[in-house]
Amino acid sequence: MMLRQLGWMLLLLVLTGCAVNPVTGRNELVLVGEGTELQIGAEQYAPLRQMQGGDYAAQPQITAYVKEIGGRLAAVSDRQLPYEFQVINDSTPNAWALPGGKIAINRGLLTEMQSEAELAAVLGHEIIHAAARHSAQSMQRGMLLQGAVVAAAMAAGNSEYAGLAMGGASIAAGLVSQKYSREAESEADYYGMLYMSRAGYDPSAAVDLQQTFVRLSEGRQGNWLEGLFASHPPSQERVDANRRTLASLPPGGERGVERYRQMMAPLRAAQKSYDAYDEGRKALNDNRAARALVLADQAIAGEPKEALFYGLRGDALRKQGRDREAIAAFDLALQRQPDYFHYYLQRGLAYQALGETGSANADLERSVALLPTAPAMNSLGQLALKQGDSTRAMEYFSGAAASDSPAGRQAYASLVRLDLSTNPATYLKIDYALDRQGQLLVRLANQTPVSIGDITLEVGYDDPAGKRQQTRLRIAGPVAAETTYQAATGLGPIADPGKVKNLGSRIMAARVLD
Repeated sequence: MMLRQLGWMLLLLVLTGCAVNPVTGRNELVLVGEGTELQIGAEQYAPLRQMQGGDYAAQPQITAYVKEIGGRLAAVSDRQLPYEFQVINDSTPNAWALPGGKIAINRGLLTEMQSEAELAAVLGHEIIHAAARHSAQSMQRGMLLQGAVVAAAMAAGNSEYAGLAMGGASIAAGLVSQKYSREAESEADYYGMLYMSRAGYDPSAAVDLQQTFVRLSEGRQGNWLEGLFASHPPSQERVDANRRTLASLPPGGERGVERYRQMMAPLRAAQKSYDAYDEGRKALNDNRAARALVLADQAIAGEPKEALFYGLRGDALRKQGRDREAIAAFDLALQRQPDYFHYYLQRGLAYQALGETGSANADLERSVALLPTAPAMNSLGQLALKQGDSTRAMEYFSGAAASDSPAGRQAYASLVRLDLSTNPATYLKIDYALDRQGQLLVRLANQTPVSIGDITLEVGYDDPAGKRQQTRLRIAGPVAAETTYQAATGLGPIADPGKVKNLGSRIMAARVLD
């Protein structure tokens, strides 16, 4: 009966959730509504840009130019959305679109193209991904793969389905890094070229660009494989399809080679500085702070307007323990780009190291407002704890502990120390076993990164006669971090475990030992 109800529900979804795709004109199943698309785009656009390097600000006219070309293409779109276009300050050649028309292109891709028409080809392609609901369709596929589980949840009125559909930061990040289906890429190529032609651009630039992409992919260039090609794999098949599309479109159109060259000239002139920065970032990741500092200064000398370079200088100085000098470097970075979380985070950590609590709090809170991160929330928790506000500290530690990172693990340990005595069952898990004589054993799993002891627990069950068999155990410890401790309860022997009812336990007390 239940399966029949689920089947009818899925059929009802198909019948009531169909709509015409505004780009392709085809009927499609729609489980993720336009309101959800718009909400995901509006909520996740800024955090995703923060995660990937922040907005490019050194040459504002370049971003204005990209927005101009994007707006020209959006004006001929078959679907009116609140389109936005931003340039991300990252050298990896990449571009992406969120649901709702939120589109980004990396600085590193701009320097690889040769004309305004090629830029239009990239932006038009991403506009189609948003307008034709490709990201939303990917979300739907993820839901439908769960089959009866999803249907059962909906039948029960479970709100988790709606939560999955609306998404969050992790869903949005997945949407821009996933590999699109071949059908979605074909649609984005085809209709993107149509949009180029409508907007007055020469669509042959899309063919030239795809040929370049195929050549680069065959050369296995690492930065391309990590960027655009990860989600938009090129192929000769796509080049051939673009040629067929080109043959069906009116000839001619704007190429904009000279204008593009002029607009990108400042970016290309600073390329050696960005190369030095990228090398310096790698050096810092390899714990070569002195080398990173030299490269940061080289980058600054070539392009003093770029905030990233001062940020690298500050990071290298912090690595060397020179926090006061690092703060001065981050000041200069924030003068050039006041809306990037990393500079506030690192300056806040430097202030914390110097014991300047007020300045540390202000910077770390500003960092979290731009992009919540485990390091910032962990440090805010430490500062709150130092000020005697354990409730606020636990809130920060709990948020940071969701991250599987050094800062997240440190925050989790701090959270356990604050919360264990009040909620020991949250951190200690119990199961049971029988020894060879049928005596009941209790297994206590310490799932935390700290040692725990002075544990008091009650264990009991109802025997076949209905009589409650119960005992209290005290485990002095230590029960080491992430280990399981086994103890005899003294209850038993249990001849027939199947006749035992209401087996359970209660942790009454526990204490962190380290």
